[in-house]
Order: sequence, then C-alpha cells, then structure tokens
Amino acid sequence: MTFTPVKTPLVAKKMFPNYIWDIPTNDKIIYLTFDDGPTPEITNWTLKTLKAYNAKATFFCIGKNIEKHPDIFQDILMEGHTVGNHTNNHIKGWKTETKEYIENINLCESVFKNQIQNSSIVNLFRPPYGQITPKQGKKLIESGYKIIMWDVLSFDWEKKVSEETCYNNVISTAVSGSIVVFHDSIKASKNMQYALPKVLDYYSKKGYSFNSLSN
Repeated sequence: MTFTPVKTPLVAKKMFPNYIWDIPTNDKIIYLTFDDGPTPEITNWTLKTLKAYNAKATFFCIGKNIEKHPDIFQDILMEGHTVGNHTNNHIKGWKTETKEYIENINLCESVFKNQIQNSSIVNLFRPPYGQITPKQGKKLIESGYKIIMWDVLSFDWEKKVSEETCYNNVISTAVSGSIVVFHDSIKASKNMQYALPKVLDYYSKKGYSFNSLSN
C-alpha cells in the first residue's frame, strides 16, 4: 500500500523549491515523462503512440538499459524527444551514501556521452522512486543538473491500480504545465499501454499539446 498522492500537494512543492514539479504556463501544454527505459517493445510502442499524436515527451533512462538497448535509445533521440538521467542502476537515494549515489549518476552520464554527440546538454535528472536526500540534491544542482520531479503520478506500475484508474489518475488531475509520470517498462506496460492513448486523445481534443522538457 502506498500513501503517495496522485497529485503532488502544493506544500511538498514549497518544501523543495529547487526541484522542478511543474512548468507554470497559461498555454495548454502537458509534459509527459517516461521512466525506466529503454525497454524492448514497450519503448518502441510508446514512440509510435506519441508520434500518432505529434507529441513530444521526456524519457528518463537507466544507464544499464541504454547499454543493453542502444538502438532503442537512438530511436528516442531520432524521434525528437528529450532524455534525462535516471541513474545507472535505478538505485534508491535514501538508502545510498551521497558519494556512491553521485558516482552512479556519473556512470549513467558516461553512457550518455558514448551515445550522444552533444551529451553536455543532458542535464535533466529524476531520482528513482522520487528518493533523493537534500545533500544529494544540492550536489547535483551545483553540478548543473535540473532535478525533475512531478505534478501527477499515473501509478501505472502499481498492480493494485486498474487500467481505468490509471487513466483517470491523469485526466482528473493534470492541467496546463503538469509534469506527468508514466513508465516505459514491462512492469507498468499493461496500465500504461491502456492509459497513454486515451490520455493523448482526451487532451488533444481539448486543444492541448504535449512538449518535452527543456535542458
């Protein structure tokens, strides 16, 4: 059972103002993000679905997964999406010493450098599980990273959450400027593959566009 809310409370955002929770705007824009890839079939399906709606997104990739599937990672880049660092091994910040945590992020950064010609622009970071200590966050920001959290969680990874609930989690809470979390992983695939097309269709009909986050 989880006590994490679908919609991030304003008080939480104010407690950690140096992290990015949403992108304030008066325009009808939503920022879809996908964690834990690249994953065979799931990421490719996600890319095709986004393309059908002319939508851009941000993929927070795990270094080890990029090394296993460099071709899929290149597909993400070729489709014009933004990528971000999600550590090399999907480690938990709260259970990891700061030095080890930063080193793991640097390993992922090295993978980016091997895959992207202009890898210096990859400065987006999302902590796995949302777990990051103040010290870890401070060091990352000092080194030039933008720490991207979220405004809305779809809970696509949660087995106890139905497909329809996953969809409703997004459409009942996401507004202009919201950063929404999905996962292009096997664990989340059932709910994500049901909800994503419906979310894209729902907001497209309301005049929204889907943008990737800026480095």
